[in-house]
Amino acid sequence: MTQTTTRVLEPSDLGAALAILESEPVANAFVTSRVQVAGLDPWRLGGEMWGWYADGRLRSLCYAGANLVPICAGPEAVRAFADRARRAGRRCSSIVGPAEPTALLWRLLEPGWGPAREVRANQPLMVTESPSAEVTPDPLVRRIRKDETEILMPACVAMFTEEVGISPLAGDGGLLYQARVAELIGAGRSFARIDDGKVVFKAEIGAATTQACQIQGVWVAPEHRGKGLSETGMAAVLRYALADVAPIVSLYVNDYNAPARKAYRRVGFRETGTFMSVLF
Repeated sequence: MTQTTTRVLEPSDLGAALAILESEPVANAFVTSRVQVAGLDPWRLGGEMWGWYADGRLRSLCYAGANLVPICAGPEAVRAFADRARRAGRRCSSIVGPAEPTALLWRLLEPGWGPAREVRANQPLMVTESPSAEVTPDPLVRRIRKDETEILMPACVAMFTEEVGISPLAGDGGLLYQARVAELIGAGRSFARIDDGKVVFKAEIGAATTQACQIQGVWVAPEHRGKGLSETGMAAVLRYALADVAPIVSLYVNDYNAPARKAYRRVGFRETGTFMSVLF
């Protein structure tokens, strides 16, 4: 019989954890980027990394921080992670990851953790290695400077509130969210078009590794929607991402957002998989 066990990984497990994370560089970009910077120390990582072992070998991971993220996890590993999560109690604000393991994890946790505020069961994962010649990048989309943080912040808050359904200013007054926005600006991964002192389009390169990066936070000011700015703006951000960050660029989008999916396909993205998010 196969002998299995689950435990919290330690800094000495970093090499084995990275081998699993880097086996699927696009799907695992979010967690990989955190581990490459912070290692496996829970305080620096912002959560624990659980490892599932079969016959003494590390096979699957689960990041347990603000998000609960199953990584390269088959059904047996997901069940083990669900048992540990149930015993620990819910500390995360969402469960997110590839649709199949995330759906199973949620089915196992829902009796004790539910109901969720929202379940997004079908979020296409889109990927590209090259921009489309169809769309000309907006030349006015550029990197945001640190002294422009206050100009950008209202757009970030509006995007988050529209996307997640709650304001990022709730709870701690937005301190953590503002710190994250400032971090991305400082890293040169926040982009926008600003006309007359107001943000017209914005997006960020969130997770970033040497193998892949992920665009997030795409937003167009309501009064400018329907003008194609999401396409030209995304083309500009994609150009920066491929030139300066990673050879593969990804994002995931809600299945019901047909206009966004169409725009991203025009820019050069193709759908390669499905993510799922459970929001609390």
